Amino acid sequence: MSWLRLADVSLRVETSAQGAHYTARMSRSGLPNRYQLAEFGALLAEPARAAMLLVLLDGSARPAGELARVAGVGAATASAHLKRLLDGGLLAVQEQGRHRYYRLADDEVAAWLEAMALPRAPKAPRPPGSDPALCRARTCYRHLAGELGVAMCAAWLERGWLQSTGDGLRLQAPAIEALVGAGWQAEPAGQLLRLRGRGCIDWTERRLHLGGPLGVALTDAMLDAGWLRHTSRSRALLPSADGLRRFAQLGVRLD
Repeated sequence: MSWLRLADVSLRVETSAQGAHYTARMSRSGLPNRYQLAEFGALLAEPARAAMLLVLLDGSARPAGELARVAGVGAATASAHLKRLLDGGLLAVQEQGRHRYYRLADDEVAAWLEAMALPRAPKAPRPPGSDPALCRARTCYRHLAGELGVAMCAAWLERGWLQSTGDGLRLQAPAIEALVGAGWQAEPAGQLLRLRGRGCIDWTERRLHLGGPLGVALTDAMLDAGWLRHTSRSRALLPSADGLRRFAQLGVRLD
């Protein structure tokens, strides 16, 4: 099925200074040095580049012209910004005929971008005007975030369905049995045991939701099953009535 993706995720930042070339895997396996961190900050410091990155948080791939309009810059300026983001490892490009489509390099990049949006105060209220639907459930790159994503991660950790291992978060056999009981096919559900997830700090809830390939696969399956559906104008995901019943069956409830 399309929602079984096995690719590993990492954020690569490349920069050169005084003839030296630095490459970092900015992941849980290690920390960037001061030059790599400074370059990452410089990539985000330009508002036009930040606008391009934020609009791609929904997991879409978009042409340069559309990203230029979003950023409010001309074609030549947009091209320069996109090249900088590509060279920095934050974007990837897909060529289709004569067209080029830009997307975030992977969901580790999305996690860093969401983390940068966290309020400084740990108990800070949500920003005024926050979209309630976006806070309730949304995509963080391609995995489930918001209240629903946090509730699912917390409930499954508490039940032991999701456990932390040496290489990330892994589903356990009882979780697969529960998903099959909720209507999923046994064979594709079982393949979720092969996938690695990771904890991702939620922008609005300031608690963990499930990211990584496992989080993406689960979210895709929930969309395919009709538990969730995309909205046309934002990253918000709308749970269906049946979806909320299925989530409750799996121990996931919203207040």
